[in-house]
Amino acid sequence: LGDVYKRQFMNKFKIYLKSILLPLILGGIVGLITSKTMDYETLAKPPLSPPDIIFPIVWSILYTLMGISFAQLEINNLHDNDTKKVYYEQLIVNLSWPIFFFTFKWRLFSILIILLLLILVIRMIRVFYRKEKLAGLLQIPYLLWVSFATYLNIFTYFLNN
Repeated sequence: LGDVYKRQFMNKFKIYLKSILLPLILGGIVGLITSKTMDYETLAKPPLSPPDIIFPIVWSILYTLMGISFAQLEINNLHDNDTKKVYYEQLIVNLSWPIFFFTFKWRLFSILIILLLLILVIRMIRVFYRKEKLAGLLQIPYLLWVSFATYLNIFTYFLNN
């Protein structure tokens, strides 16, 4: 019986680890790509703009919560094409935003990207919540942060053009 519990624990641990590391690693790669072109400190920023150091901390927390939610669905056999599709769609859009905003400096286009992300996050919360309430609720901080980031993106664009 002890071996069964150990195997179950290890299987769950592997699912959580994989699910958490995927967005963290991809976010880290995007961070490395954009770090050489990051000009946030030189931009005119709207009121309530946080210091630069806040962004990697917040994103690490949000990517971890994202991974936990996704793992919860997998562990409970609640994944289907809809959950996987919305999860990966929002992750791709999420990871593309800093490239458009910082590397290409397409700040107006970045507004469209972040609005699309906002829609996808809302959809992801709804899809996850229907499967397992906790998986959906864990994404509320993500929704709040992307809403705040949308404000920052829009007003940074207008203040710098």
